[in-house]
Amino acid sequence: MQSVSPRLRWLAATAAGATVAAGAVLATAGAAEAGSISGTLYRDPNTAAARWVAANPNDSRAAVIRDRIASQPASRWFANYNSTIGSEVSSYVSAANAAGQIPVLTAYAIPNRDCGGASAGGAPDLTAYQNWINAVAGGLGNRTVLVILEPDSIALQTCLSAGELAARNAALASATRTLKAANPNAKVYLDAGHSTWNSAAEQANRLVAAGVADADGFYTNVSNFNPTSAETAYGRAIISALNGRGVTGKHQVVDTSRNGGAAGDWCGDDNTDRRIGTYPTTATGDSAVDAFLWVKPPGEADGCRYTAGSFQPDLAYSLASGVPNPPVTSSPTAVPSSSSASPSPSGSSGTPPAGCSAVFRVTSSWSGGYQAQVTVTAGRATTGWAVSWALGGGQSVSQVWGGTLSTSGTAVTVRNASWNGALGAGASAEFGLIGSGSATTPALTCTAS
Repeated sequence: MQSVSPRLRWLAATAAGATVAAGAVLATAGAAEAGSISGTLYRDPNTAAARWVAANPNDSRAAVIRDRIASQPASRWFANYNSTIGSEVSSYVSAANAAGQIPVLTAYAIPNRDCGGASAGGAPDLTAYQNWINAVAGGLGNRTVLVILEPDSIALQTCLSAGELAARNAALASATRTLKAANPNAKVYLDAGHSTWNSAAEQANRLVAAGVADADGFYTNVSNFNPTSAETAYGRAIISALNGRGVTGKHQVVDTSRNGGAAGDWCGDDNTDRRIGTYPTTATGDSAVDAFLWVKPPGEADGCRYTAGSFQPDLAYSLASGVPNPPVTSSPTAVPSSSSASPSPSGSSGTPPAGCSAVFRVTSSWSGGYQAQVTVTAGRATTGWAVSWALGGGQSVSQVWGGTLSTSGTAVTVRNASWNGALGAGASAEFGLIGSGSATTPALTCTAS
């Protein structure tokens, strides 16, 4: 993933000066309320934050990062110009579809992106870019998917000549039409900067020139820190300006990944005052706002102290410190397993067995399938573990992450991955799965080596 350039952070810090109390009230995730989108946003189990937590279960920061960042849906950035983009997008969207959830992806490969700043790169020219977009479009499937199209591409134009600007606008308009034609259920949003950058009238003019008439709306605050109230007010002003130009029916999405803290240093890599904002949700309570999203995954750097896009646990921990845990949106059942090693004595207050134990949670379900998470806890130091259970009638397991799947008839076994088998006494690892059939909680057997 790439990051917005440091110059944008400077603009925000010098122009705004707005402050939001750390630990501000976080909106409840769940079913859509108000905007044009209904459904649950996709929690990608393979985010950088989730991988870090799985690989560092004993780190003192792990629980906070796990509960307040890795547990949440965030956008997957597709920022590499390559020939495999179509299959990459298809795999991501298909996983979300299988989970019955809405994927959010950020397409970030337009030529001369970030005006050559910390996130420079992209396609070599606009013809190549259109080919890249064609491949992205081919992977979108036919269900609802949110596309954040090219951060900085409209709000940041200082490096473009008049001819280059006209060509970029044409490329963005073509990209929007291509994505919408491939999947009419795709929601495509264009770049509107943020509330302390261009005026609403100027931004509306730029959006019209870039083809927002064919898009579903626009996004604001990507990789920035402005409070949600300022962003939604700015969005309403843009919508009003668009209406005045004959472009109606547009909606806004807002990046709330780190706008819940006090004002401070303009570069997020060096800042310890920022906090995560509203947890991602389609339940915005605002008819003009389709979703509050984590477009910039919390903990991924801006390119100041660390390489742009790299996950840094100290940044993630700082963002998540002092804020409440996300609301519980379901009531999954958890069934402790038996263990092949000596079990805990009766009434032992949940002390793990000598080998390992496992707990199965159904995290979401839909007609004909479900997604689940299994937590493995070591009773003693282990070098590897395996969790087994029997499938019920009509059940199967089609996908596992964080472990290696093997099946024999109705018997299922998931063994540790290469990076999460070694556990200290009392430490935990997790794996997830997609299953078909009814969502039940099986009796598990955990063995440790």
